[in-house]
Amino acid sequence: MPDCPLELSPFARQEWARLCADLSKLNLITHLDRGALATYCAAYGFWAEALQQIQKYGTMVKSPTGYPIQSPYLAIANRQAEIMMRVASEFGFTPASRSRISAPPPDQLPLLDLTLDDYEQEDAADLGS
Repeated sequence: MPDCPLELSPFARQEWARLCADLSKLNLITHLDRGALATYCAAYGFWAEALQQIQKYGTMVKSPTGYPIQSPYLAIANRQAEIMMRVASEFGFTPASRSRISAPPPDQLPLLDLTLDDYEQEDAADLGS
């Protein structure tokens, strides 16, 4: 499992831990996925923070001149949601993208986790049969 980047916010770190646990069980994550997962989790963190502010101040706020305007946090939340959805499809977090991903059986290691010794043992077993 890749290490959680130190730069992530507390919200993003919680999402990182949740997702890594589930992705690890399915053998769907390697160290190569760190950047993409960090991008998703960072977007999740910004999205969650923006939603907190929307809940606190509402979707409409007063401009400096006193007129009601859309909360700037709404634009932040919407943009982060777009980023999350793009990256989510890469990991199979959406129903449509899950249908395109095939997870290896739990008893089989992902290709990147095989060591040279594992490969030689499998090769020797194949020659014996």
